[in-house]
Amino acid sequence: MPQARWYFGNETIAVPKPGALLAGFDPVLPLRNDLAAWARATPIDAAVALPPLVWLGAPDTLAGTQLAGDGRMIRSGGNELTLLLAPRLPLNSAWFDASSVAFFRGRPLKMRGNQQDGSFVARTLWPQDFRLPEAPARTGLPGVPALLRDWMRAQPQGGARSPFAVESLWRRSGSSGPRAGQPLLGLMLNGAQGDDDEAHAGHFALMTGRIGAQGGIDEWLVNNFYTLDCESEKGIIAAPVPLDNYLGDLNSGQAWYRPSYLLVATLKHARSAARLQSALGRVYNQFYRHQFAYQHASANCAGISVTTARTLGWRVPERGAESWPKAIAALPLVALKERSLARAKATFDYLTEDRTMLYPAAAFEEMGTDLLRLASGKAGRKLTALEKVLAEDIEEILLVRVPQFPSSRAWGDWPVESSVEYNARVPKNPAERKIIPVPPRRFPDELRDPQSPGEPWRRSDYAVAGWSLAIVALIALILRRLLA
Repeated sequence: MPQARWYFGNETIAVPKPGALLAGFDPVLPLRNDLAAWARATPIDAAVALPPLVWLGAPDTLAGTQLAGDGRMIRSGGNELTLLLAPRLPLNSAWFDASSVAFFRGRPLKMRGNQQDGSFVARTLWPQDFRLPEAPARTGLPGVPALLRDWMRAQPQGGARSPFAVESLWRRSGSSGPRAGQPLLGLMLNGAQGDDDEAHAGHFALMTGRIGAQGGIDEWLVNNFYTLDCESEKGIIAAPVPLDNYLGDLNSGQAWYRPSYLLVATLKHARSAARLQSALGRVYNQFYRHQFAYQHASANCAGISVTTARTLGWRVPERGAESWPKAIAALPLVALKERSLARAKATFDYLTEDRTMLYPAAAFEEMGTDLLRLASGKAGRKLTALEKVLAEDIEEILLVRVPQFPSSRAWGDWPVESSVEYNARVPKNPAERKIIPVPPRRFPDELRDPQSPGEPWRRSDYAVAGWSLAIVALIALILRRLLA
């Protein structure tokens, strides 16, 4: 696909082999219509259709390596190599330092990078002792979203400095613990950054894959959605990404910025994970083609993921809007105060969006709790075909906490999930807030498909139209009385 190649022209990616089953797309249908049509036409146990690409980041991989001495050398396969680091991006405000060396020293490491004569230029560092144990400790959280929230917030700073931990939330009677090769479906939530006041809500992604040897989690596929219309200060490009790259890339890895939380459902069969991954491949095809755009309210990392799941038949519970009355009142007030209709519309969309779609933490809590209810037979509703498969196939639900990797960066925290929590965390004076300006990335006109459907009106567009009509009607009424 030329649009995808344009984004990854200077990156190392993996693409499906010739003849492999590929995820498709309909060039004229909006995203939900495309997914719904595909879901109706595709059997629930169909083979996985592969995404257009997987972003690897670097061509070479070393496993079982260790830092030597002061961290300038690594031991790999009985040899010592000089360790060099991939270049730091200009907008990346913090970097690998002595605290990073202390954290990684003594651990078995997997690295992605470029091997050269006598040296290795590392782009990704991943501690291989971060793995699933054979018998995870059992925890007894009830099946309500608030308990997952409490679990994330129980540790200081959301577990940013806490050890890696794995707990078993639920296990089907007669099932064994995690085993190599077992398929899985998972949720990834990254916490709040400590150095960016636009990143307190965190980030969300859906995962699929299989448990690796000795409980390895590094090759799980994280379906990361991120705006394509700006150059990320982290160097992130929306793509399916191996977990070790998603968390451990020196520039874009989320573990260098904040703590992370995973909820993992191990499966008896891969069919539900294959169906979800096939659908996400279609979403990426549409996304790269700009058939729909990333929107921070309705089509962000959580919104795209939840929309995909719901369209396939997983009826993820809704939390509803934060406040319609507040949104209606805020539209003209913010427009006048900020002298920006765009900001006023954004505020309206934030306040009226389903919070499960808007906030990554809400998506994590609602989807995670719903998986627990489905697995334990407590969903309390008639199940769709996909929900029946999930209910039948889930063998165990695990909670995994990944700490923030130490560096010169400020420590992160748990993610907020309301405007009240956000406003309590950021400075009241907007001028004091830490915001990282990023340059736009303009999509070439020649890569746009004229058949692509246009973006539908947002709720804020209708609200602006409503306020405009109300103002016109008020002016007409005043003039009528004055001229009477």
